[in-house]
Amino acid sequence: MAGILPAATADRDTGGWSPTIGIVAESSQGVRGIILDWGGVLTNPILDVVQVWLRSEQIDADSYLAAMRPWIQQAYGPGGGESPVHALERGEVPDSDFEQILAALLVTVDGGPVAAAGLLRRMFAASALQDDMLDLVRELRHSGLRTGLLSNSWGISDSYPRHLFSELFDDVVISGEVGMRKPEERIFSLAAGRLGLAPEQCVFIDDVEGNITAARAFGFMAVHHREPALTCRELSRLLDAGPAAPAPGAAGDAAPIGGTVAEPTGPQ
Repeated sequence: MAGILPAATADRDTGGWSPTIGIVAESSQGVRGIILDWGGVLTNPILDVVQVWLRSEQIDADSYLAAMRPWIQQAYGPGGGESPVHALERGEVPDSDFEQILAALLVTVDGGPVAAAGLLRRMFAASALQDDMLDLVRELRHSGLRTGLLSNSWGISDSYPRHLFSELFDDVVISGEVGMRKPEERIFSLAAGRLGLAPEQCVFIDDVEGNITAARAFGFMAVHHREPALTCRELSRLLDAGPAAPAPGAAGDAAPIGGTVAEPTGPQ
């Protein structure tokens, strides 16, 4: 969820890209699964979502950055350390506890308080599905590749469109439901293992640089998502070496989610 802080933006080059890309008709013998993040990959960018919230509630952006920047740096940066984000993403604290901690550090532009109750739901209210990315996942899965969701949740038990999961994914791993989080190695191991794949057989797609770095160290191939066209291009590069190798038991369009420990609960 590091995308909730401003960062340098990538050059935008759609090149007339269409979500029906046909890149998976031929795929590397080694690649048998695609594991994707949720928020900022299959939804609009998290930073855009948060900025809508800041504007709509007239929250002072400096107070937000002063509170969130060190938490995110600890959660996803190389320095380590623990922050309230760790506990929230692992499901170790109720949403309301995190909301109270964050709200106490925020002020509106006129110096007023920010309501704690429902803060997370309001914070991510502008999140919207990205149809082109959903179409990409459908195409990947229909080709015989296994697809998995690996998401760091920020509370809000009904924020995922669960009715889409059986169509999109062979398995779903949500941080708050399994008590671990990206970029911890153990959650990458869990996601690959529940797809029945070795790390080197998986491509991981995420919008957070710290997660990409950790995933590559674990053994995944990885694509740092910035926009659909660029992700498509990089994924195509990884999949263009030979015929697809369907994963054991992979079922095209509507196989049930297999081996899911728990149902998803959050926005990422």
